[in-house]
Amino acid sequence: MFTGIIEELGTVIGLHQNATGARLDVGCESILAGAMAGSSIAVNGTCLTAVELTPRSFAADLAPETLTRTNLGDLMTGSLVNLERPLVATARLDGHFVLGHVDTTAELVALDELGDGHWWLRLRLPDRVLRYVVEKGSLAVDGISLTVAEIDGSLIGFTIIPHTYKLTTLSGYQPGARLNIEVDILAKHVERLVAR
Repeated sequence: MFTGIIEELGTVIGLHQNATGARLDVGCESILAGAMAGSSIAVNGTCLTAVELTPRSFAADLAPETLTRTNLGDLMTGSLVNLERPLVATARLDGHFVLGHVDTTAELVALDELGDGHWWLRLRLPDRVLRYVVEKGSLAVDGISLTVAEIDGSLIGFTIIPHTYKLTTLSGYQPGARLNIEVDILAKHVERLVAR
């Protein structure tokens, strides 16, 4: 489990397609503290298993499902990615419950500067996940725990503070980019229980 609090920006060293998916190599440093083969690392909010580690990088295999459902297949050498280690049971939960199981991608419609380093982010979400989104609720956007500030049909708005803008991949995106979305797992469980 993760919290959506990004710990480090990594750099894609390579994305190598193969017959059964792909292998992603990511350059990073601090995120590797305590990691070993088999450790989970969230990359743009997608829980991946590190299968090879060096002192400054890790590799993870991407299944076809991962390539279909996330934006990881869009990455190129040099792309920046949001990285987070799994939550430790004794740690503070500063974001929200994030499993790293991406539901879909959303289109970045606009990222407009508000002043003093603050930004207004608008995403277009697919209809099939809109029912899980509530104002002041949480969404994981490329692994970043964000609070929904506005819902306008399929457009969802968020205020981005300077810290988040500087320390995540958001500053590098342009309109039309696909961002990974994980809706709140609690909403999905409640829906299923009520349906029964």
